[in-house]
Amino acid sequence: MVDSSESLLAVAKEIRELLQLIAEPAIAQRDEKLRVSLLQIAGRSQSKRKSVMLMDGSRNQLEIRQATSIDQGDLSKLVKALRTGGLLASNDKPELRIPLPTNFFESAESKQ
Repeated sequence: MVDSSESLLAVAKEIRELLQLIAEPAIAQRDEKLRVSLLQIAGRSQSKRKSVMLMDGSRNQLEIRQATSIDQGDLSKLVKALRTGGLLASNDKPELRIPLPTNFFESAESKQ
């Protein structure tokens, strides 16, 4: 029973990932202004970019800081700027309000 439910969850995850891939152009168009704002806030800083990509609501600021080696002050300023820009959901752990592909920053740079 456990194996079949695990298999079902794995298949559901694959289907969800495929749907997100297919829907990405429409999502990008819908969230264009927020994505531009996110690019401006994160800038070219690799530690800020890595930190943003970890903001999925499962980690607190300390865990993000430890995973990316970003300075505590920089992370606090980043979170504040993202909240001010309406990019974070209002909960204890930073969570972006918009979905991002894993190569978001790389693809944005290649478009410039």
